[in-house]
Amino acid sequence: MAQHFLSIEEFNQLLQQWNGNAIKVTKQEIGDYDETVLRLNTVSYDTDTRRIDDYQAKHKLLLNGGGTMLTAAANAQPLPNQVYEIPIEDSTLFQYDDDRFSLTTDRGSYTIELVTE
Repeated sequence: MAQHFLSIEEFNQLLQQWNGNAIKVTKQEIGDYDETVLRLNTVSYDTDTRRIDDYQAKHKLLLNGGGTMLTAAANAQPLPNQVYEIPIEDSTLFQYDDDRFSLTTDRGSYTIELVTE
C-alpha cells in the first residue's frame, strides 16, 4: 500500500466516488476515540466565518447519511442529524492508500474506509 498525499480537490474527487456505499469513520483526538459506520449519501463542505473561538474549525467536511456511532464507552448511538462532521483546516493533510483515506489535523486524525458488506 503506497500512501500518497492529496490536495483537497483530489481528496474530494476520490471520496465522491464512494457515495452510496457504507463507510467507517474512525476518529482519534486527545482523549477521544470513536467509530462511526454510515451509508454515505453525499459529501459536502461548510465554512463558518462567525466562529466564537479557535476551537471551532473554520471549515468542515460533512459526510451525509444515516449511521451509528460507537463511542469509547461502547455505546452505539444513532448519528445525530444524519451527518458526520470532520473539522478541516488549511494545514490538514489528506492521504490515500487505495482503500482508505487519512486526514490529519492539529486536533487529531481521522480514517475513512469502505465497509465490505
